[in-house]
Amino acid sequence: MHQEEAKRRQFYNDITEEHKVEFINGEIIVHSPVKKRHNRATGLLYKLIDTYVQKHQLGFVGIEKIMIRLLRNDYEPDICFFKTEKAKDFTEDQTLFPAPDLVVEVLSESTQERDRGIKFEDYEAHQVGEYWLIDPEKQFVEQYQLINQKYELIFKAKTGTLKSVMLDNFEIPIAAIFDEVINLQTLTALRQ
Repeated sequence: MHQEEAKRRQFYNDITEEHKVEFINGEIIVHSPVKKRHNRATGLLYKLIDTYVQKHQLGFVGIEKIMIRLLRNDYEPDICFFKTEKAKDFTEDQTLFPAPDLVVEVLSESTQERDRGIKFEDYEAHQVGEYWLIDPEKQFVEQYQLINQKYELIFKAKTGTLKSVMLDNFEIPIAAIFDEVINLQTLTALRQ
């Protein structure tokens, strides 16, 4: 364990803003570039969440390069949300962040196993209240809520409306995550 702690300290010294990297169970994981559909889904969903959070002053939304520091591992989720209670103490130069209130991971072939495995377990153990898995290829959403300290699948669909637990009254059509026209319509509605 002492060797892993030294490796983690070195990881903090070596990481740069250029690459998406994570520290998982003592190993440094460098992510490959994402496919366009992954990037589109992440960007479209981020716009919706961030617009809603800013309008209602609910906290802080991070995208892709926010390093979440948990007890043993460090992750850079695709999207994460921190309620005001946590976000109020963040500084402009901060690089390591605590467990968020909501985490969104957009699945890809290279990350799916970790997103459903170690990350799922870690987010659950660190009391991340809500966890979404987005499949940009099959265009569906899985939504997990922390209930009695365990994640329970509360919603899984390709169509319909996604309603957040951690973002009060945030509701969007699932199609807005994958379709730019529907996203723009939803974004316009969220701004009103």
